[in-house]
Amino acid sequence: MDTRPPKSTRNIPCDECPLCRNDSFRDFEGNELSYISGFKRGELVAEAGSTIYVEGSNSPHLYTVISGWGFRYKTLEDGRRQILNYVLPGDFLGLQGSLLTEMMHSVEALSDILLCVFERDRLFDLFKEQPGLGFDITWLGAREEQMLDEHLLSIGRRSALERASYLLAFIYERAKLVGLFRKSAVITPLTQQHVADTLGLSLVHTNKTLRKLQSRGVIAWKDAGFVIKDIDELMKIAGWEGLPEGKRPFI
Repeated sequence: MDTRPPKSTRNIPCDECPLCRNDSFRDFEGNELSYISGFKRGELVAEAGSTIYVEGSNSPHLYTVISGWGFRYKTLEDGRRQILNYVLPGDFLGLQGSLLTEMMHSVEALSDILLCVFERDRLFDLFKEQPGLGFDITWLGAREEQMLDEHLLSIGRRSALERASYLLAFIYERAKLVGLFRKSAVITPLTQQHVADTLGLSLVHTNKTLRKLQSRGVIAWKDAGFVIKDIDELMKIAGWEGLPEGKRPFI
């Protein structure tokens, strides 16, 4: 685990934030954008493989992901890892540490991640002064809980083939919504180890399962990651109907 801290970078004006130009996110209302401009403290870059939050830590910062990939995870004392969910642009990080005094999981950068930085101590001022934005943060927390419910169902009740299909379809749908796919449907930079640690399967079992999906023509394995060739069939195998429609908030 790379524990290098994120690096400081330039300050992007909030009205030039790439998330504001993404149709997947709701527009800000009234003086919300100017308030966030004052609430914000700058940007940081977390390099691929670096740790953004450590389980048990008490960071003074909250982050919104502007670009890049990451994942949330927990580890056992012997080092075994369970990946809980994946972090994509628009996701809000650190809320758990704000409400429970410390983080109950770690967050690692899968690729270089650009983060918008907020001070944790000012979070409750936001709830008081901008209840609409406070509701958005509550919505983001509830959405994360909803995704974890689905992941738990998948690990507990789906077969290995169904689990893998659901995971790849879920990540594909989320990444497509935030514009991470331009000319191809490559899920990157996921490795088979990441998939295994998410599904709760051995690496050997994961490899066999992904080969079955590849033989059916629904995915292909590339050096950069997985190529989704038939998302409809992948969702059919998983028994999953996809993500809810509609615009979502971000802070």
